[in-house]
Amino acid sequence: MKIVCAWCERDGAPAFLGEREPLDDPTISHGICPRHMAQLLGTLPAESFAGVALLVVVRPLDRALFEHLRWATSGVPDIRAIVDRRQGERRRRAETAVNERRGRQRRLMQGQVSAMGYTMVRLRKATGRS
Repeated sequence: MKIVCAWCERDGAPAFLGEREPLDDPTISHGICPRHMAQLLGTLPAESFAGVALLVVVRPLDRALFEHLRWATSGVPDIRAIVDRRQGERRRRAETAVNERRGRQRRLMQGQVSAMGYTMVRLRKATGRS
């Protein structure tokens, strides 16, 4: 079965994403490419941070950087700085599963890592800005 991006196909752009089982089935099924998925997710508001357009995530050991960013963004209502609370991988064993069912990245919104040591994640499109 051939998989094509419905959005790319609509725009007249190359839309082929790959093939899935059953491989001997010539029919076409529709999906969405990573570019259009990011575009779609960028239009959705984040439920965890209502009203926040840009989330700045700082490493736990960079407390001074976090305090500076929190102070610098205190007057901007749609930007919030937080400290990363993740402790590492949640899987207990290092080896991969025999039949890995997760075929793609589970994190919906990818951040942009800064050389300063923080990550910026755009949660929704900011209105009135370019």
